[in-house]
Amino acid sequence: MHESNVAPNTDAVKKEMKKCFAAIGALSKEEIEDAMQLISIESFDSGTLILRKGKVSAKSYSVVSGCVRQYYLVDGEEKSTFFYTEGDSIFSMNTGSEKTPSKYFLSCVEPTMLSVITFENQKILYERFPKLETLSRTSLQEELAHYQELLATYIVTTPEERYLNLLRFRPELLNKVPQYQLASYLGVAAESLSRIRKRISHK
Repeated sequence: MHESNVAPNTDAVKKEMKKCFAAIGALSKEEIEDAMQLISIESFDSGTLILRKGKVSAKSYSVVSGCVRQYYLVDGEEKSTFFYTEGDSIFSMNTGSEKTPSKYFLSCVEPTMLSVITFENQKILYERFPKLETLSRTSLQEELAHYQELLATYIVTTPEERYLNLLRFRPELLNKVPQYQLASYLGVAAESLSRIRKRISHK
């Protein structure tokens, strides 16, 4: 795994993260400084795999900038299932504390900056600041509900409807993600996506 040098605006990012902690109102200024010692800001090149299938994850991530793709390898073909962009947390339900190997890959679509915390440090963080664990659990429940809604929508919509939903709710992906990855995410061949885009543009 190749990791690039930490980006020069790391201090600014940490300053913004401290503001977010302060906005939550769960920690004092001193506690925020203590909590930040357990979190790192790391920068990754485009194409970097931050998690491989078969490996046990030891970290949780939040996207500061850039884009991370989740995908499965099915009969040698990559099947994109989600894209994480700025502000998204990357939770791993089947790895980490359960020591279960991942069934999917996580790859940086473009140069990406992540806030990173190891599960060991996360445990320390929650032991020191129980309010953060409560907030994290609430956030995780909201994320799971969101993913369930996405799955239900995917099942009952046509590829064209999925693309229109993408335009409406996640237009930033159009400028970040290669068309063949978007096509995989929408469940169509790249050629079919090209036809859908052309048809919509002519309407």
